[in-house]
Amino acid sequence: MPALAHKTYFNYGGQGPLPSPSLAAINASWGTIQELGPFTADIWPWLEQEVGGLRGALAALCGVPPERLALTENVTSGCVLPLWGLPWQAGDELLISDCEHPGVVAACRELSRREGLTISTLAVKELRGDLTSTSTSVLEALEASLTPRTRLVVLSHLLWNTGQLMPITAVAQRLEQHPRRPWLLVDAAQSVGSLPLSSPEAEASGAGAAAVADIYAFTGHKWCCGPEGLGGVALSERLLAEAQPTMGGWRSLAQENDGGSAWHRDARRFEVATSCVPLLAGLRRSLELLEAVAPAAERLELIQKRSQQLWQSLGQLPGVHPLLEVPPPAGLVSVVVEGTSPGELVRQLGERAIWLRTLDDPHCLRACTHITTTEAELERLVEAVAELTRPA
Repeated sequence: MPALAHKTYFNYGGQGPLPSPSLAAINASWGTIQELGPFTADIWPWLEQEVGGLRGALAALCGVPPERLALTENVTSGCVLPLWGLPWQAGDELLISDCEHPGVVAACRELSRREGLTISTLAVKELRGDLTSTSTSVLEALEASLTPRTRLVVLSHLLWNTGQLMPITAVAQRLEQHPRRPWLLVDAAQSVGSLPLSSPEAEASGAGAAAVADIYAFTGHKWCCGPEGLGGVALSERLLAEAQPTMGGWRSLAQENDGGSAWHRDARRFEVATSCVPLLAGLRRSLELLEAVAPAAERLELIQKRSQQLWQSLGQLPGVHPLLEVPPPAGLVSVVVEGTSPGELVRQLGERAIWLRTLDDPHCLRACTHITTTEAELERLVEAVAELTRPA
């Protein structure tokens, strides 16, 4: 990974570095397109193989059939395109957790404005304990927040700010019992590539979440270490039966050359038009490289080992307080540092080629550990934080 040279990198939750073999796969794909001819009879079977291959790989990663997986450009399009195609009624209520990314929240607010919907809050930000107590508290908060008008629940799988894991399967089961069966939208930006999603042995770590959500949207450029501009969304069968495209294009159509064509009956109805095909080869290669290291459950153990080391070491420094009260369930480690501006501390760390980021809500620092993170890098970060926060 060239991006990891000469620096200590902890921003996998923002963007994962692209491995050299993945970049080579992208370049080779560009070459193939030009050799076959970008718009010739020879190119179409190859394109279908490229698209179908990645769709199948991402569907397997999520534990859903390929017909429930749409390729997207990013998390936002994966959330918004299906969301805006649902049959809303004025007065419907959107229940949004207080730890959602601003991009998703903004889309929901605009949807609410246009459709005459209401928005309420599901409080999960202060749930900082072990997974058992957190799951219980999430379900209690959900029970207290649901109303007869609730039509959608928005809850990330792995909270991007506190790093806490949400009990998506249990939430989906509770919503099934609600008279209106609210749809469940899951922002999976931090979970795909870090958590095992399709392994029954890893149920406690989030397996099955993509299969039970109505919208489970993710990107390939974070924990999967793929190229930016490519992701996916797993959609439920009932959403596919109820939602219509809001940005339909030729890829949304079952038959492009028939003016009266209907939309695809599967998840492809939410794919729009021309996208950058070589990116598919890059993401597929990154997924292969991850799998070559270890199965998903074992990779999570590697991620946890490093994140828990970092959580413990930072928590032992004077004035440094991890947000989570227990070791992180995945690779996100957020801390509050007394008496120091998070932005200034990030700037000073950057001068030492140590890269992490600030978050606004809660106002804190966030470092991410991946399977590429080394013990030496953890020590370098902890030593630098200790030195920069030591009283004069």
